[in-house]
Amino acid sequence: MSHTEDKPFQCDLCVATFSQKSHLKCHVMLHTGEKPFQCDLCDAAFLQKSTLKYHVMTHTGEKPFQCDLCNAAFSRKCALKYHLMIHTGENPFHCDQCSASFSAKSHLKTHMMIHTGEKPFNCDQCDAAFSRKSDVKRHIMTHTGEKPFQCHLCVAAFSRKSHLKRHVRTHIREKPS
Repeated sequence: MSHTEDKPFQCDLCVATFSQKSHLKCHVMLHTGEKPFQCDLCDAAFLQKSTLKYHVMTHTGEKPFQCDLCNAAFSRKCALKYHLMIHTGENPFHCDQCSASFSAKSHLKTHMMIHTGEKPFNCDQCDAAFSRKSDVKRHIMTHTGEKPFQCHLCVAAFSRKSHLKRHVRTHIREKPS
């Protein structure tokens, strides 16, 4: 049996092929941008019903997957699986450019941008570019002046949690380690 016989349903917009018509239909929505599953609690919309289900858990706080070794809990089974690697020290994803290794493939992908110099996340207010979405979000706070981390002991506020932690030590006379 040839590859196309295993996957007789081909996308008209790219070279992707699928074994089931329903999988092709879902794939085509990637091209059209259609997201038929809408969250009732916010404006988010999703391509698949299962993704919406996990998203709703961010609103409800539901985390049915519990670590047996500590009190961490997760909304997705795969997140628990990666968490367990913290306890085992397992890092199955290895960089072929250096000695770094990671517990998640996505962490390796982000790390690889160090070697390639790729910075796909751009600030919409200046020319700064970043390899991680979280870094551009943090950078944007330099433009907005947003400081979401508030000291509970005084009026000081910070754009980074680490800066708040360092500040709190000044109240309790603790030296940074």
